[in-house]
Amino acid sequence: MPVPVLKSGRLDVMGNTSSRTLRLLSLLQTHRHWAGSELADRLNVSLRTVRRDIDRLRDLGYPVDPQRGIDGGYQLAPGATLPPLVVDDEEAVALVLGLLAGAQSPVAGTAEASVRALGKVIQVMPKRLRRRVDALRSTTEQATWVPPAASVEGDTLIAVAQACRDSERLDFDYTAADHVRSQRRVEPHRLVSLGRNWYLVAYDLTRQDWRSFRLDRLAAPRTTGTRFGPRDLPADGAAAFVRAGIAKIPRPVQVDAVIAAPVDEVRSRVGRWASIDERADGTCRLQFSTESLDWATLTLGATGADFAIQGPPELLEHLRTWADRFTRATKIRGARLK
Repeated sequence: MPVPVLKSGRLDVMGNTSSRTLRLLSLLQTHRHWAGSELADRLNVSLRTVRRDIDRLRDLGYPVDPQRGIDGGYQLAPGATLPPLVVDDEEAVALVLGLLAGAQSPVAGTAEASVRALGKVIQVMPKRLRRRVDALRSTTEQATWVPPAASVEGDTLIAVAQACRDSERLDFDYTAADHVRSQRRVEPHRLVSLGRNWYLVAYDLTRQDWRSFRLDRLAAPRTTGTRFGPRDLPADGAAAFVRAGIAKIPRPVQVDAVIAAPVDEVRSRVGRWASIDERADGTCRLQFSTESLDWATLTLGATGADFAIQGPPELLEHLRTWADRFTRATKIRGARLK
């Protein structure tokens, strides 16, 4: 994504210097080592100018190491912090697609970080690259063993994330769990990825209270251009606020099981939507709510360990049905089904 250069007097010199410095940074990121003469040829400047530009990069926090020798040279080394990077068009498109995939990741902390980074990249991305991203997204299907409860449009996720970042009031259409539709105007606070869903924590200006909104039920988000000051959230963080709201929703299935595996191993396999407590014998107690016995069965199977069901009783019968089906499958040869 190139930087525009102003074409008049001193501004032209300043612009050329900035553009050349970014070009130098891009070259240093491309190869591990560059001879000073090669950089000078690529940039069409003198070795002295290359040295000045290298000093500018160091002042900006880029760790550029000099290499001793007849011709000398430079390489970009690992640093204590991550300075800004320069990417070309193809890399920028790949970066956005990767961040969109990361936004659906079950790995703790990855989803939220992906959305924050996505908002920064989208803000400076040219329209022509946005069109390429949209075209690739529309023709690409992501496969994962953990299906999301409902899909969230990438544009919706980006728009809401940017409104949270900019503290800008947001209008959107919302369909509640009881299928009642309404229009909302809110002061967005934070996005939360919990279980298999995305939630927006926001202050609802119509209800005059804090609310959480599932993003898959949110449509046509529109920023109003009106900024707002921060309010005190009545909870210990946005995630805690969402969990408290979910806990009040009655669920048809409350699963309770003892898993013959350590807590950390089970947590890494089944995600963050369950309560997992360590037991003295090295096993752990797994508790979670779900709307489906099938999903409960899949979750227990994903632990990769033996388990004992404490409740509910109907889950035991459901497991027997699945076990019989799998047993029959091991006895069927080819595609011969009765």
